[in-house]
Amino acid sequence: MLDQSRIDALRSAEVPAAHHLIDGAAVPASDGGTLEVISPLDGQVLTTIARGTAQDVAAATAAARRSFDAGVWANTAPAKRKAVLLKWAALVEENALELAVLGVRDNGTEIGMAIKAEPLSAAGTIRYYAEAIDKIAGEVAPTDPSVLGLVHREPVGVVGAIVPWNFPLMIGAWKLAPALAAGNSVVLKPAETASLSLIRLAELAHEAGLPPGVLNVVTGEGPVVGEAIGLSMEIDVLVFTGSGPVGRRLLEYSARSNLKRVYLELGGKSPNIVFADAPDLDEAVKVSANGIFRNSGQVCVAGSRLLVERSIHDDFVSRLTEFMGKMKVGDPLDPATNAGAVNSERQLMQNLGFVEEARTAGRGIIGGKRILKDTGGYFMEPTIVTGVTPEDRIAREEVFGPVLAVLPFDTEDEALSIANGTEYGLAAAVWTSNLSRAHRMVRGIRAGVVHVNTYGGSDNTVPLGGVKQSGNGHDKSLHALDKYLDLKTAWIKL
Repeated sequence: MLDQSRIDALRSAEVPAAHHLIDGAAVPASDGGTLEVISPLDGQVLTTIARGTAQDVAAATAAARRSFDAGVWANTAPAKRKAVLLKWAALVEENALELAVLGVRDNGTEIGMAIKAEPLSAAGTIRYYAEAIDKIAGEVAPTDPSVLGLVHREPVGVVGAIVPWNFPLMIGAWKLAPALAAGNSVVLKPAETASLSLIRLAELAHEAGLPPGVLNVVTGEGPVVGEAIGLSMEIDVLVFTGSGPVGRRLLEYSARSNLKRVYLELGGKSPNIVFADAPDLDEAVKVSANGIFRNSGQVCVAGSRLLVERSIHDDFVSRLTEFMGKMKVGDPLDPATNAGAVNSERQLMQNLGFVEEARTAGRGIIGGKRILKDTGGYFMEPTIVTGVTPEDRIAREEVFGPVLAVLPFDTEDEALSIANGTEYGLAAAVWTSNLSRAHRMVRGIRAGVVHVNTYGGSDNTVPLGGVKQSGNGHDKSLHALDKYLDLKTAWIKL
């Protein structure tokens, strides 16, 4: 149970100006100055962060390289790295409410979701890789007895991590935990509209005993800090979650610099497919609504396209509209709130622009307005758009807001064609009581994750990654370690 009095105390706490964290020390803004942090709750300045420069990135990467080459972390026994990471996870849990409220004030996620999806999820991820790393072994090759063939797994070196604003702690932990568990050093760039909780997360890592220089944080703008990370000759692997255009630029930066490996998770336009034989339509309604409207739709795997078999289309939309009308949108620091604020005014205007375009095209609009404008915050009604065709922009492009495009279908083959009819392939869902159909759809849908009779909720035991233009590589599960470990062969003549 969330303690409202404690939340209110944290809500009113002053947030000091945030500094970079380089080589274990807080480094204030230099020539770049500072950036204002505008809270989406009220549109007011919350604090400032350091506006990083290429020189700041160079200092951070130099610190990371020194720490890696010195072996202060890379050469630490996995069991000892494990102990530090477990202490870090414990500190994150101890400070969970502080971290969650700080993050909500920064990015607008409703506190009921934030406490679980942010600090508690991050702590679980850190603990998962801490427990895993001393079980990851090399190999002995089955070769000629006169030769000993060994396959070593070694840390790649310096990792650059660029994470988004929607779930900074959760997604940040997906990058940081396996990279650090494997023995790498890291330079982290948070989103400029959601840096505060990640800076605090890094501070807790140092409190847990992470050596200086192993985890460095540089805040600032993507075109400056992100570009410098992408072009750095000292970064061996770059991991990124965000938009396709930025992902393309990072690939270009790799080609222009040291050909660093680049792993990208670039979002999606995920289909949520409801057949008439769904086992429980009311459950499908509830889960479908939460799968697009929680966190104001600012979820990379959000089920933003609802495909409904035509025979139940009108009934399902009616039920969905009724459920949506009962959702409370508003103060993210009220535990009763179901959907909080949109992260920024820019994102809000983009969301509203998609809705207005659909309205102009004659599509049915339920909701779709800015609300609570008197608060100064960035709030939007959950929105259902009906009569959508697969060719509509709202059915093809990622809105990243509480906007659901509804498309009817008649046959399984048609549903599959619509589902696969975008450039994305991150997540999907199928609701059916037909086991054979479920397996056919799982096989036929081109996506990294396909849910059956549910949406979301997968844990660290399974990978998350996309196909097509949703990216490459995987977060979560033991497979994520592949990005942060190199294979080295030792071929020894006996």
